[in-house]
Amino acid sequence: MLLNVEEIVKNYDGIRALNRISLQVRKGTVKGLMGPNGAGKSTLFHLISGMERPDSGRISFKDKQITGLPIHEVSRLGVGRTFQTLQVFGNMTVVENVLTGMHVRIRGGILSFGLSLPWTRKREEAAMEEAKEILEHLGLFGRWKWYASQLSYGEQKRLEIARALAAKPDLILLDEPAAGLTYPEAKQLAENLSRLREAGFTLFLIEHHMGMVMEIADEVAVLNNGELLAEGPPDIVKKDPGVIEAYMVRK
Repeated sequence: MLLNVEEIVKNYDGIRALNRISLQVRKGTVKGLMGPNGAGKSTLFHLISGMERPDSGRISFKDKQITGLPIHEVSRLGVGRTFQTLQVFGNMTVVENVLTGMHVRIRGGILSFGLSLPWTRKREEAAMEEAKEILEHLGLFGRWKWYASQLSYGEQKRLEIARALAAKPDLILLDEPAAGLTYPEAKQLAENLSRLREAGFTLFLIEHHMGMVMEIADEVAVLNNGELLAEGPPDIVKKDPGVIEAYMVRK
C-alpha cells in the first residue's frame, strides 16, 4: 500500500476536524476524496503533506512512518501537492514553470543551468525534454514557450499539476483541481488526469465535481463533519445512504 492513514485525529480549539480517519491509497490508482465544505478534506491533506501535525494516529508512506514530519521531508520522500489557489509564476514561460518543479531532485538546482559546461548542458537538455513530455500529458505542449500569464485559468491549473509532477512524486495530492473551471475545461482536465493514471501516476484528489470523480477514480472516500462515511469503488459509494444524505442531497 502506497499511503496508509490510520485512526487520524485532529482538533482545532476543541473542535474535532477529523475523528479517527483511516483510509488507504494504492500505487498506480486515482483516489477521490469528497464531502461537503468543512468536512475535513483539506485538513487531511495538510496532515499527509506535513503542513500540520495530527493530534493522534499514524500516517505511513511507502511503509515509512511520516506522521508529523515537516513538509520538506515529506516532499523529499515523494509526496507532491497542488493547492486550491493558483501558484504559477506568470512572468516565466510555461516550460520554465515546470523546470522549477525539478529543483528538489536536480543536483545544483535549475540555477546551475546555463553555465556552459558540458555536463550542465546535457542535464539541461534532458530536463527540457522531460518537462515537454509532462506538458504533453497535460495538453500544454503547444504552449511551452508562452508566458504562464498568457494561459487561460484552466490551463494554469493544469500547469500547476505539471510543475508538481516534475518533482517525480510517487503520490500527488490535488486539492480541488477543477475548482473554478468551465465545463469544457473540467472535461479536458478529467481526460488529462485519466492519461496520467494510464502513465502510472498515483493521484489522490479532493474534488466537488462528482461526475469527474466518478469517471476517473478507482476508489472514493467521503468525509462529513470529520467522519469517514464511506470508502470503496465509485459505483458502490454513490449508492451509500449516508453519502446520499450528507453530500448528494446538498448538491
